Amino acid sequence: MLFQALLRSHFKMHIQCPSLRPESTERDDFWVWTRHDEVKIFAPDIEQRDVVNHLKGSPTEENRNVLVESARLARGDIQDLAELKASEFDAVIFPGGFGVAKNLCSWAVDGKNCTVNEHVNSTLQAFHSAKKPIGLCCISPVLAAKVFPGCEVTVGQDKNIDGRFPDAETASAIAELGCKHICKNVNESHVDNANKIVTTCAFMCKAPLHEIFDGIGTMVQEVLKLA
Repeated sequence: MLFQALLRSHFKMHIQCPSLRPESTERDDFWVWTRHDEVKIFAPDIEQRDVVNHLKGSPTEENRNVLVESARLARGDIQDLAELKASEFDAVIFPGGFGVAKNLCSWAVDGKNCTVNEHVNSTLQAFHSAKKPIGLCCISPVLAAKVFPGCEVTVGQDKNIDGRFPDAETASAIAELGCKHICKNVNESHVDNANKIVTTCAFMCKAPLHEIFDGIGTMVQEVLKLA
């Protein structure tokens, strides 16, 4: 799972890689949208919650390390999240996927009662305290909902409209955490200007890839505007 940090000429951003399983398409979309910027990638040096055989759709007995698996996705150009210094970057972006819900926090198991990894928490707090923008997509907006009570985020819609938002109950869980969920379409993002948090739903919506790509693009562009 990747975090991404970004720099364009003077602008530097960080992307977190949460595990073997961020949405790899989201990761690639970020890299396309930030192709003119300097990006650094980070992941926590922790064990994965589980390892899934995606051919069978079931967990295996195997153990894997998040940083090691993320290095494969990042082609080796990655650093331990514990080494990240917010002072060296202008923004941070979190792709989504099961890596967020299982490794960056325990949302997949505990829902709104989840815990957030200590280095993820401190990274979010550091960028927020420095008034630097934070971008999150797919399921990763729940991280902001846990760490910043009262913030505004989107994970798409709060109802399963036309079967496109099968995880719409996530919006209700976010509201129960004291945050405001803003309903948005997949090709849109929401900007919480007070907290400099930008979110988009990505694969929380069953949508064509080009619509997800466009939504991630709006999120990245809004992050750049805030930096």
